Amino acid sequence: MPADAAAPIRLARPSRDLGAAEEFWVSGLGLDVLYRHAADGTPGRSSLLMVGWRDAGWHLELVHEPTAPVEPRPTAEDLLVVYTGEPVPDSLLERLERHGGKRVAAHHPYWDTWGVTVQDPDGYLLVLSTRVWPNGPTG
Repeated sequence: MPADAAAPIRLARPSRDLGAAEEFWVSGLGLDVLYRHAADGTPGRSSLLMVGWRDAGWHLELVHEPTAPVEPRPTAEDLLVVYTGEPVPDSLLERLERHGGKRVAAHHPYWDTWGVTVQDPDGYLLVLSTRVWPNGPTG
C-alpha cells in the first residue's frame, strides 16, 4: 500500500456557513486558513475552506455548494479529537464560545473525564482532550 503513517489526511465536511465555520476554527481554535475557494454559481462547484496547522499532517476541508447545499448531519460519535496533553485553558473555551462554539456534554462520559467537548456552528463536535496520544504519561 503506498500510504503510510506519514500520509497527509484531509477530513472533509459540509458546512451551512463557511464564514461561521471560519470564525470557530480560525478565530476560536487558532487554526490557519490553508486554502479558500469561492464558488462561481456554476452547479456542482463548491466553495471550500481548508483549515489546519501549517505543519500538521492533516487539515479540515469545509465545503458549501450554494446551488445544492448538503446539510451537515453529525452524530454524537462524529468527533474531531485534539490531544493537548494538558488542561484546557478557560480562556480557550471562552474564545471558542465567543466565536460560535457551544460547550456540550459528551455522548460518552470518557470525553467528559478526559477533556472538553465543544460543538461547532455546523453541529460537529470538537474534543479537546487533556490526554496525550498515544496514551503516554498523562494518558
